[in-house]
Amino acid sequence: MQATRLTLICHALTPFQKQGRFPDDESVAMDWQAAAQSLSGRYPKKICLLCGPEARTRQTAGFFGADPQIEHALRDGDVGCWRGQDIGQLDSELLLEWTTDSHSAPHGGESVEQICTRVGRWMKSLEPQPGHVVAVTHPFVIRAALLYVMQLPLSMFYRIDVEPLSATELRFNTVWRLRLETHA
Repeated sequence: MQATRLTLICHALTPFQKQGRFPDDESVAMDWQAAAQSLSGRYPKKICLLCGPEARTRQTAGFFGADPQIEHALRDGDVGCWRGQDIGQLDSELLLEWTTDSHSAPHGGESVEQICTRVGRWMKSLEPQPGHVVAVTHPFVIRAALLYVMQLPLSMFYRIDVEPLSATELRFNTVWRLRLETHA
C-alpha cells in the first residue's frame, strides 16, 4: 500500500500576528504577488495543493503552485466576536477560560474541541488516499493535526508553537506518524 504524505504549511506572517491580534480575513505581510510560484520547486513530484479559504492561506499557497484547491476543513478556528481584536485588551478571565477549557468558546465561535474534531475527521478522510498532499493552513489546524497524529490530550493544544511558513510532515501507512526531516 502506498503511503499518504501530508505536508502542512503554516501561512505567511500577517499584520495582525505582528500586532498581537486575533486573525480576521487579512492578507499576508509581504508582497505575496511578487513571491508567487517562488517555492513551486520545493516539492518536485506531483502534489495535491490545498489551502484554507482565507486570503492569507490562498496567498501563501500561491508560493507553492497555481490554482490551489480550497478545503474548508483547513479553515482557521472561528474566534467569533474576538476576530481582529487585540489579545491584550480582552477580558483576561474569558481568555483564561478559553485557553484552559477545551470545550469553552466564550467568543461565540469554535471551541478547541470542535477545531480538533473537524481536523481529525478531515485527516481520517485522507487515510485511504495515497499520494502527497501539501496543505496551507493555520496554526490552530496544525496543532489539531498534531494532537490527532500523536494521540495527545486536548490540554496539549496550546503547548505547540507553529511558526509562519513552517512545514510539518505527516505520513499515513496503516498509522499516522510525525516525520522529522533534515534539510542539510
